[in-house]
Amino acid sequence: MARINSRQVEAFRAMMLTGSVTEAAKLMVVTQPAVSRLLRDFQALLKMELFERRGTGLVPTAAATALYTEVERSFVGLERITAAAEEIRGRRTGSLRIAALPALANGYLPRLAGHFLKERPNLNLAFFGVISPIVVDWVLNNQCDIGFAEVPIAHSGLPSLRLPALARVAVLPAGHRLADKEVLEPRDFEGETFISLSAGSASRHLVDQVFHRSDVRRVLRVETTLSEIMCGMVSSGLGVAICDPFTAQEFSTRGVIVRRFLPRIDFEFSAVFPAQRSPSPVALDLVEALRRALEEIEG
Repeated sequence: MARINSRQVEAFRAMMLTGSVTEAAKLMVVTQPAVSRLLRDFQALLKMELFERRGTGLVPTAAATALYTEVERSFVGLERITAAAEEIRGRRTGSLRIAALPALANGYLPRLAGHFLKERPNLNLAFFGVISPIVVDWVLNNQCDIGFAEVPIAHSGLPSLRLPALARVAVLPAGHRLADKEVLEPRDFEGETFISLSAGSASRHLVDQVFHRSDVRRVLRVETTLSEIMCGMVSSGLGVAICDPFTAQEFSTRGVIVRRFLPRIDFEFSAVFPAQRSPSPVALDLVEALRRALEEIEG
């Protein structure tokens, strides 16, 4: 027994949409006899009369109207598949799971990601702000498609892309005696109450090295794992700190004064990806958007 083919169904749909063989032929970009033959074969296979001749035209029967409902449902499904393919090609659909260290997650990266999503209305996002070791762990275990973690990355097996480094800055409470200086150096901090990141962290080690080399004694009153807590303490007037530039900027309107610090201490981080699969195109697009934005800041 012969089977229905897609061109017969397409001819039936075109006829229902346009109401005439002539217009159906134009829609399908074929000849009128070709449409007539497809419709005739379609009716024969179904053993069903789909159109009645009235005057010089064809009018759909009740059976044709009922059948068209099912046909249109199938075509809508096919059109959705086509549209989805277009979205995927344009990298505007799907979902992206991001984990980022707090310095980026507390404001800067969410704003950039928001602009990124506006250009991709069908892209969904899950965004997590966690410390760098957890970022690496979640990416390693495929819980996230992309992570942003401070270097050095704890797991050398993860594919990574280094992003442009920005200089750490000095953060002071409003009204502090050092606020009049545009650039601060280690010797300016002699005897100052200092709020620091936790011992053992890469950032703490880099900052301590600079002060030790200059033989500057600070009064270390507070240790914390988060730069937001550090800046919050500074804003209270308790003391001063050396901070990543992202968090410092978030607190610049919240009672914290930001100043350049020399010698330069880079804040370095990388994008990391799961090892078992290639990075998704949309994840790479986000990294590139972040790279361009960072280069503009540094430039």
